[in-house]
Amino acid sequence: MSSSFELAPGVKIGKGLPLVVIAGPCVLESPEICREIAAHMKKLCAELGLPYIFKASFDKANRTSLNGARGPGMECGLQGLADIRKEFGLPILTDLHTAEQAEAVGKVVDVIQIPAFLCRQTDLLLAAGRTGKPVNVKKGQFVAPEDMKPVVEKVRSTGNPRVMLTERGTTFGYHNLVVDMRGLATMAETGCPVIFDATHSVQQPGGQGTCSGGRREFIFPLARAAAAVGIQGLFLEVHPEPAKALSDGPNSLPLSEIRTVLEKVKAVHALNNA
Repeated sequence: MSSSFELAPGVKIGKGLPLVVIAGPCVLESPEICREIAAHMKKLCAELGLPYIFKASFDKANRTSLNGARGPGMECGLQGLADIRKEFGLPILTDLHTAEQAEAVGKVVDVIQIPAFLCRQTDLLLAAGRTGKPVNVKKGQFVAPEDMKPVVEKVRSTGNPRVMLTERGTTFGYHNLVVDMRGLATMAETGCPVIFDATHSVQQPGGQGTCSGGRREFIFPLARAAAAVGIQGLFLEVHPEPAKALSDGPNSLPLSEIRTVLEKVKAVHALNNA
């Protein structure tokens, strides 16, 4: 089965193709913040010759604290994502949390994402697959890379072959994640394009008591290492001012630092594609 396919008009992912960049705020924030991020990333990725997909969640249902920012909800959130898609002409990715959301979400976005904590939820995977949209499944922090094969088979059983797998770190003790680079090669054996989530991989879940912490200084070295092993996409949570982000600020990358990261990761990826 071919591991290359179209994510949206003019955007393809797979071996031998340009690195796909998936980036945006963790949770859908104000229209002004989202527009600033979309405009910045679209311009930068166009200059670097990298396909770009805007990502944001309309609901973050797995916050550390009851008081954590969850987002605007599905109705308002999908409208916000649709507005970004229309204004900037960008493909959009967002998460599903329940099977019942699949139909409505599939009508708005280009790529559906399954959160890591829900990667084994059969009904959710089947509902996402039945939309016909590309499905990006994040490998759970508790799942071995080889155990993602049955996950892929669940989505493909719907007749939808467009499945991607994303590495976002594995639980390593309390409040810490570690990336096993061997897992990228293992997941590639499924025939799916593999994406590296460089920002969630440096997250410290629950590390600040009522919210998660993070070590953003490790985003670049891990992204570069992943590109050297072989990936087809790079996932980043980005923000103009991470300290003010509604969610995942400590592991988000400032817009001011993204060019350097993408330029260097692109160079390593190009060597792998040579």
